[in-house]
Amino acid sequence: MATILDARILKRITDSLAELNRHRPLKASILKKLREQFTVEMTYHSNAIEGNRLTLKETLLVLREGVTIKGKNLQEHLEAKNHEEAMNFLFEVVDSKKRLTLSHQLIRRLHQLVVKDIEASIAGTYRKTDVEILGSKHRPPPGYQVQEQMTKFIEWMVKNKSKYHPIEFAALAHHRFVVIHPFEDGNGRTGRLLMNLLLMRSGYPIAIIQKNDRAKYYHALDDADAGDLLAIVRLLAQAVERTLNIYLKAITKSSSQTELLLLSELAVHTGFLAKHLNLLARKGMLKAQKEGRNWYSSLRAVEDYKKSRLRKSR
Repeated sequence: MATILDARILKRITDSLAELNRHRPLKASILKKLREQFTVEMTYHSNAIEGNRLTLKETLLVLREGVTIKGKNLQEHLEAKNHEEAMNFLFEVVDSKKRLTLSHQLIRRLHQLVVKDIEASIAGTYRKTDVEILGSKHRPPPGYQVQEQMTKFIEWMVKNKSKYHPIEFAALAHHRFVVIHPFEDGNGRTGRLLMNLLLMRSGYPIAIIQKNDRAKYYHALDDADAGDLLAIVRLLAQAVERTLNIYLKAITKSSSQTELLLLSELAVHTGFLAKHLNLLARKGMLKAQKEGRNWYSSLRAVEDYKKSRLRKSR
């Protein structure tokens, strides 16, 4: 199985997933807590990428307390509630013992949940009109071609799901979906939900593209339009690795060696410049995770990087 991802990040993800699998099935209380956390995070970040102004804390209050946030409009509240419902549907599908059927019905259902209380007239319905993507050079296919293009997309997924590494497959499928832009609105949120469904049914945890990576995410999709798929695959891999780290932290005891530190703090203890550590993290060469605008890593991760560099130089 060929992949365009760097071997180091693939090995880290493979090792972390194997460690997580050793603890599966997780305790119901741990799984419930993690899913609640990721539902709020995914809802906040996915909506924020599309312009929703609710903060992470406000999203939590809307979803868990039913609070109405002053200064935020009704649509922003409904977007949060709708996305939470779509996430619950996602977990139901993942938990189902039934074989996942990739279909028009599944994709339309995801979209219907995302926009149902906001744009009911288009919920779950492929567009028949032409659209443009603001800020992008890409022009989606005309409305009369959407049904046919989505049929071909579904056929491609069914045919190629075993051809690629699951992370690469999910990233490629996401790009192909947004290229078609099959709905009048809600394509980004629906596409990210579908991407996660593909990942999770392959045994991987949810991957959250963060608001602060919005520009990087859009640039990666533009690169993919031009045939360069590395950036979008790497971005998704880093999001998967972040979530794996959160899972493992929840189920295993951490040590001073694995404690996550800001790169500026880590630089003091390792002899590396923070700027260099940042570059390694962004390229996936150093095990690290991004929170907001900051990267975090650990002493052990730096030691592992040093060892891999030594092996490569021999």
